[in-house]
Amino acid sequence: MLNRKKLEILTIKELKEEYSFLSDYFKDNLINVENKENLTLIQLLDSIDKIEKEENTIDDDQIIENIIDYTNQMIEFLGMNDNKVKTLTIYPGYNKYGEKENYDKIDVHAGEIICIVGPTGSGKSRLLADIEWAAQGDTPTKRIIHIDNNPVDIANRFSAGNKLVAQLSQNMNFVMDLTVYEFLKLHAQSRMVENDEEIVKKIIAKANELAGEKFTKDTPITSLSGGQSRALMIADTAILSSSPIVLIDEIENAGIDRKKALELLVGEEKIVIMATHDPILALMGNKRIVINNGGITKIINVTEKERSILSELEKLDKIMQDMRNKLRYGKEITLDKKI
Repeated sequence: MLNRKKLEILTIKELKEEYSFLSDYFKDNLINVENKENLTLIQLLDSIDKIEKEENTIDDDQIIENIIDYTNQMIEFLGMNDNKVKTLTIYPGYNKYGEKENYDKIDVHAGEIICIVGPTGSGKSRLLADIEWAAQGDTPTKRIIHIDNNPVDIANRFSAGNKLVAQLSQNMNFVMDLTVYEFLKLHAQSRMVENDEEIVKKIIAKANELAGEKFTKDTPITSLSGGQSRALMIADTAILSSSPIVLIDEIENAGIDRKKALELLVGEEKIVIMATHDPILALMGNKRIVINNGGITKIINVTEKERSILSELEKLDKIMQDMRNKLRYGKEITLDKKI
């Protein structure tokens, strides 16, 4: 965040490089910085003649306060804060019968994958919602979420521009009349990234690695299939979103390469928490949270013994994927390998 001390240290050139939107601010507020970019803002204001200040009603303190307020509002709006999260902690609440959950706490670290498993209607989505809202004992379960060992304050819980959590739901439908390129370009520009063309190109390439059927930058986003939409949003979330926590609801139903999707998200040092019925995804995770009757009943650490089964499951999954592709493209379904 910007403060007076930084204004005393950073030159105007350095300020504009760090906060690109200040260039327009200086112009709009008739602050002439031309040929003075090697000065700090404080030095620039000190250099203005006293008579000129009186004629133009220039108040140094007011200008400094306005710039600080404006910059910090833009930082929050654009999600430019250092939004890294090292640890998310879930403290116990109560199940639907009012019984306290039997665990001390669950710590989830950056780069980890946590799977939430349980029967349909058991409360998996409720746990995801508690995390999304950074519950502080004020949801039906009474769970409490801490970020980096601290409660989450109101400003961070409900900030529009500095969201801690990105959620990828089962159904993703676009209503904007834009192409894939236009949609991503708009998102990149809203975050004021300098290399927006490169970022957009990277997101589209990664999304096509995940999607069952490829699309181009000129594809209207309203014509994307469910799997393509999910692939696009996963790539966008991994590469461009500032949210350090990603919640996913049943990625196995998305029609995408789910293993690559998880590797992409974890590679960006995000915390990934997903509800799933897929044993492959469950074994790719670090631990499983078991839910029943609205409450967490068990936390299972994935063992090497369990993980040794993963390669066999992946072979079976590849056979199923090959058959699905044959079905999609009108080919005869044959079994090329023995199961």
